[in-house]
Amino acid sequence: MRAPSSVLKQQFLKKWIMGLQLFGSAKQNMSILERKKAIRLSADIALASTRDGRTCWSRALIANASKEDDSKVLVQHLLAPESERLKKASIGLIMDNKRVRCKKILKRSCCIKRVRKGAPQVVLAKSIAKRMVMRRTQVLKSLVPGGEFMDDISLIEETLDYIVSLRAQVDVMRNLAKATEVVNGK
Repeated sequence: MRAPSSVLKQQFLKKWIMGLQLFGSAKQNMSILERKKAIRLSADIALASTRDGRTCWSRALIANASKEDDSKVLVQHLLAPESERLKKASIGLIMDNKRVRCKKILKRSCCIKRVRKGAPQVVLAKSIAKRMVMRRTQVLKSLVPGGEFMDDISLIEETLDYIVSLRAQVDVMRNLAKATEVVNGK
C-alpha cells in the first residue's frame, strides 16, 4: 500500500484548520460534545475535499454532510465553487450505482445453478467460504462511506484509497498533537 504523500497531508491540514476556524467563529461557547462533532466533521470534510470528488467515498462524505443544516456552511466554504458540482455528482452517483446493482442481482437470481449430489463436502465448504466472504464484504461496505452502492472491485479500490487518506489524517493529527505538547511543555 502506498504511503500518504506530504502534499495530501498539507492540503488536509490547511482545509482542516479552515474548517475549525469556521466552527470557532460561529460559536464561542461550545460544549465538549459540540467540539467533538465540529472537529470530526471538519476533519471528514477536509479529507473528502482533498480528493476533489474523484473518489466515491469522498463524494459520499460530502453528500452526507450536505444533508445536515449545521454542516452546509462548512461544506460550501471548504469546497468553494466546486461544492454544487460535487454535491450533484455524488447524488447522481448514488442513484446510478443503485440501478446497476439491482440489475446485477436480478441477472444472478435468474441464473441459479443446481448443485450436483457428487461431492457434498466440497459443496459445503464452498458455500461456507462464500458466506464468509459475503459477510466480510457487507462489513466493509458499511465501513467505507458510500460503500453500500459499490461493486466488489470498486469497493476494494475505494477502500485502499480511503485507508491511505485516513493514514494521512492520523499522521497530521499526531504531528499536531506532538507540536502542541512541545509548545505547552516548555
